[in-house]
Amino acid sequence: MSTAILTGPPVAGSPLEADLRTLGFDVRTANDAASAAELLAAVPAQERVAVVDPRFVGHLHALRLALTDPRYPAAAVPGALTAQPAARAALARAFGRIPVGAGTAHLTDVLTDTLTESLDREETGLHRVELGSLVATVALTPAQREDAREAVAAVDDEAVRLRTAVKSRDGFFTTYCISPYSRYLARWCARRGLTPNQVTTASLLTALIAAGCAATGTRGGFIAAGFLLLFSFVLDCTDGQLARYSLQYSTMGAWLDATFDRAKEYAYYAGLALGAARGGDDVWALALGAMVLMTCRHVVDFSFNEANHDATANTSPTAALSGKLDSVGWTVWVRRMIVLPIGERWAMIAVLTAFTTPRIVFYALLIGCALAACYTTAGRVLRSLTRRARRTDRAAQALADLADSGPLAELIAGRARGRGRTGSFLAPVMAFLSAAVLLVWVIFQDDPASWLTVGVAVCSALLAGAAVARPLKGALDWLVPPFFRAGEYVTILVLAARTDVPGALPAAYGLVAAVAYHHYDTVYRIRGGTGAPPRWLVRATGGHEGRILVITVLAAALSPEGFTIALTALAVALALLVLIESIRFWVSSQAPAVHDEGEPA
Repeated sequence: MSTAILTGPPVAGSPLEADLRTLGFDVRTANDAASAAELLAAVPAQERVAVVDPRFVGHLHALRLALTDPRYPAAAVPGALTAQPAARAALARAFGRIPVGAGTAHLTDVLTDTLTESLDREETGLHRVELGSLVATVALTPAQREDAREAVAAVDDEAVRLRTAVKSRDGFFTTYCISPYSRYLARWCARRGLTPNQVTTASLLTALIAAGCAATGTRGGFIAAGFLLLFSFVLDCTDGQLARYSLQYSTMGAWLDATFDRAKEYAYYAGLALGAARGGDDVWALALGAMVLMTCRHVVDFSFNEANHDATANTSPTAALSGKLDSVGWTVWVRRMIVLPIGERWAMIAVLTAFTTPRIVFYALLIGCALAACYTTAGRVLRSLTRRARRTDRAAQALADLADSGPLAELIAGRARGRGRTGSFLAPVMAFLSAAVLLVWVIFQDDPASWLTVGVAVCSALLAGAAVARPLKGALDWLVPPFFRAGEYVTILVLAARTDVPGALPAAYGLVAAVAYHHYDTVYRIRGGTGAPPRWLVRATGGHEGRILVITVLAAALSPEGFTIALTALAVALALLVLIESIRFWVSSQAPAVHDEGEPA
């Protein structure tokens, strides 16, 4: 239960108390600042508290935005403010700073505004709600009250609420083919008490059923799979819109939404591969290649964004050109479609599944994602080379965490520390060589399952350790994690494909999926402000270089059949380890509530 304190001259016939109760507040009244402070002190420390002027006139949704959004420790609109437990102490201090006596009446005439200014000066993370067309004001006279009521009546706050439920930046397909009706589905869910997490789970279950239909290998199964995949995407859009519509944000919800997106897509790839196998076509290598390419694309996105999350002097001619193109409306949509975001990608997969074959689906996916990856990566490299920015320690640490270096790379980095210059191109060059040396060897060797490959893996680990020996503050150091991901994932793919044993590629698919989950989980922890997974987990999983070394040793020491069994066992062990720790963390996480408002993945 939350508590709202009404403090100020009472207004007869005002619907304010009813509105506050509608929002879930227990309403109490105070005659002055002193009695309001006493009421504040009596409210349990773990509860949210709102302070509202009885003369407030405005839309119910304006109050909802100011008083119920869980993402901010404190928030305010004219005439109303709220403080979550984290900001309660600051609110109490703000009350304590209000003077009494002659000449101070102006400070308590609109007490909420005085408290808001005090919280703002204290840097408590106060969020001032952007009202747009919504109304929120304190009417001091009957004439002002009448004008404010007319302004409220002129704007349909439910229409505003529905419009703002849609993500501010989305792809073309999502914006024009899904959101026009999914927002109403979100409202339907809200009115029936459904939570975003329940809708997210329904989306996952729908996608898993779609994967099962694809696995039948029949034309009817493929048609049903395409339809269900699209419906799963509708639900995927609905969960975020429901979160924005009802302000049900949470760290757990953001993690489930992002994690389930990957689980749905990769499970669907596996279903297509199983369905193709029923028809006599082995496309597991294509399915694994699609998962590797997609994951590496996302790592590029994550690394670049983290490297520039809080960069200063963030200017470049490329960014300026992009800003100019934004003024030409059609170029915005073209550039959003070129990157093949989740809406366009899933629509393409669904249609091709229904009308073609799994092999064609994967060919189209690989070609489209490869072109998108080249476009986005080239643009980011140009921005990085032409911008003048100073990377922070926080950004360097985030990149180091995303690199996923294990004990071996740590040992090598410790010995190499102090050599080279921070901010040079040494780190990305070493990371590129670490991946390139290994991949060239395993791809072009007649028999990569040999002890010579183990030696090459050791050399790759040495280069990887050198890459992370210094803080990753260089212009292109964000490329280090993607190079490591490509080296590890493609090595697993090639070694499994070259065994020529049934079951090797599906086992490799499971192993890459488990490792990719660990890497996605690292990203979401960093985004949630809780830092990377604990070092014991990274060391237990071996780090990217440790896993490569283990896999090459297994390939050299075991028969092809034994290698397949070992890949399966390793996939199960890693999946259990990272899943158990991840679930434990997110269930108990105290990270601030978040929700993704950026480009679709």
